[in-house]
Amino acid sequence: MSAETSVPRPREPGLDISDSDLFRGLMSEAPFAFAFFNPDGRFVRVNSTFTELTGHPVELHLDRQPSELLPADLTTMIDGALRRIADESLPVTDQRIRTRAGNGDTRHWTVSFYPMRGDDGVVGTAFFGVDVTERQLNEEVLERSEERYRSLVESQQQLVWITSPSGAVAEDAPQWRAITGQGLEEYLAHGWLDAVHPDDRPGTEEAWREALRGRTMFEWSYRVRTRASGYRHFEVRAVPIIRHGRVVEWVGANTDVTPQREAEEMRGRLTDQLGAAALRTARLQGATAQLAEALTVEQVVQVIIDVGRTALAADHSSVALLDLDRATLKLISSGGTPDNRGEEIDLANPNVMTMAVNSRRPVFAESPDSLRAQLVDAGADEAQISGFLTQTDERAWVGLPLLAAGRALGALRFSFTRTQKISQEDGVFLEALAGQCALAVERATLFEREHKTAETLQRSLLPERLPVVRGMTLAYRFRSGSRHVQVGGDWYDAFVLQDGRVAAVVGDVMGKGVKAAAGMGRIRNAMRALALTNPPPAAVLTGLDRVFEATEEEEQVTTLAYMVVEPGTGEGTLALAGHPPPLLVSPQGVGLLHETEPGTPLGWATSRKQFRFCVPPGHTAVLYSDGLVENRKRGLDAGLRELSSVVAEAPPEVLSSPNMLLDFLVDHMLSGYEQDDDVTVLAVHVPPATKSD
Repeated sequence: MSAETSVPRPREPGLDISDSDLFRGLMSEAPFAFAFFNPDGRFVRVNSTFTELTGHPVELHLDRQPSELLPADLTTMIDGALRRIADESLPVTDQRIRTRAGNGDTRHWTVSFYPMRGDDGVVGTAFFGVDVTERQLNEEVLERSEERYRSLVESQQQLVWITSPSGAVAEDAPQWRAITGQGLEEYLAHGWLDAVHPDDRPGTEEAWREALRGRTMFEWSYRVRTRASGYRHFEVRAVPIIRHGRVVEWVGANTDVTPQREAEEMRGRLTDQLGAAALRTARLQGATAQLAEALTVEQVVQVIIDVGRTALAADHSSVALLDLDRATLKLISSGGTPDNRGEEIDLANPNVMTMAVNSRRPVFAESPDSLRAQLVDAGADEAQISGFLTQTDERAWVGLPLLAAGRALGALRFSFTRTQKISQEDGVFLEALAGQCALAVERATLFEREHKTAETLQRSLLPERLPVVRGMTLAYRFRSGSRHVQVGGDWYDAFVLQDGRVAAVVGDVMGKGVKAAAGMGRIRNAMRALALTNPPPAAVLTGLDRVFEATEEEEQVTTLAYMVVEPGTGEGTLALAGHPPPLLVSPQGVGLLHETEPGTPLGWATSRKQFRFCVPPGHTAVLYSDGLVENRKRGLDAGLRELSSVVAEAPPEVLSSPNMLLDFLVDHMLSGYEQDDDVTVLAVHVPPATKSD
């Protein structure tokens, strides 16, 4: 009986093929490389795909060893695998090899070796290889992409983190923990929010929850607690990763922007400092401009008080001038300062003003404690200091010496009802301001002294009274310009000549101050001498031309109107030296300007002429300086027309009285205008004839 118990395999319908034929067909068409080695390590069988790995035809492989056909590295790998199978009878799998095809392309393979067993043990080794070139290339592309991403992140010093769709930490973030000092368990439990500054966390957390709900990009900035250096500024951007309409995770990247923030803050501080410097410069320029326009000490003081209030925001301001003879500071303006003991402050009495003058240096007391310490050092009494600080609402003080060429003129005092930080820049500004104030005070003091001298000289040269003449009435009005403007060279005079006629003159020496007043005195005295010797107007002006050339400077301009009139009849002669013509006012209120040649100012080489000029009885002749008709807003021609028209407005009683007429003319001609020059007016009135006459 036969012992065969195997069940014959059924044949597939339509197929009649042996096992060996089927094996050869499958191996030859298989998409993987196949080779079979005998126990001696020789090729027994290879398929066509294997030839792509070696580059040799199938027939060349049979009964040959790998070393006869293959490169050394591939031979080494195959021989090693065959020996391992011979020794251990275990498969050798997933070996990676690389080959180069005939066209130069590199191919990647994954190969495995399997022992083939028979009844007597291992009868050979089967080799299987799969071409994984495309997969390898994809892996390399992916790896390069990851490397680029990693390099980009590292180069930008970004800290990357990943969370679940709900915002919970999904995996470790070593860079984040290295910066924040969080442990792994702490980070996984509480996440990145746990390192956010407490003041920034509520807003950050709310914005993060809003992004999670809306599945929108999360962008925020906050401060992060770091391991070594306190808090640093970070900006974060996180995006949802969405697949098939669902968020699968969130990927966030934090960037340390502390250097940028610090740079921005530095730029902000520099901008503020530059702005403050520009503001201080503008304020100093404004103060300098105002001080330049201030002519008197009173005006300078007012500018200083205004600057203290506007530019320094000072609550109180004071100015005091030094009296060396009395060793005191004379208070010019207190500006609400409460610690002055009267109008004079003894230099031995320590306060911010006396300390500034005595030391020739600014005194800055930014708080009551600072003031107390400085006053104690200066020898002040503790009880007085305490009493002052208790009574005053001031909390900061500035004392500035007024110095001109190193010489002390006085001191400024600014005080504040709040403590005041005085920066170095503020100190420079205050010293510069004090310097400008000192120059203005010195200039104003000199101006007032010169103004007083010139005014005294001018008054002394003008006649105190006019002569009383039968058949004629004389009147004058002299109105000095603003007290803040230097005195000019206007003058008038009237005197009786040897023949009984009356000489009347109004002149104007151009210029201001002592020089103009002195020039006016010389011309007035010379004219009197010439008129008393040779009274005709043309002769007098000719003589004055010679005097002017001998005594006055070429650039000096002097004009005058001079006439000689017979009392009673009003008959006379007139000569002009570049001066406005006289006005003849009738009893009916008609004003006529005398039509005659104006002539040239004194000193010009011209032939002087004189003209008949009559003041009929009842009429008034008015001589005047240009200050009556001309100013900054009204030209000379317009002023002359206005002068004639003003006469028509005068009532009869004014027309008959030369004093009232002059008051009327001056008041009406100056009304609505700022007087910027002296006004000199002289009236020659011839009364109407009476029956007895």
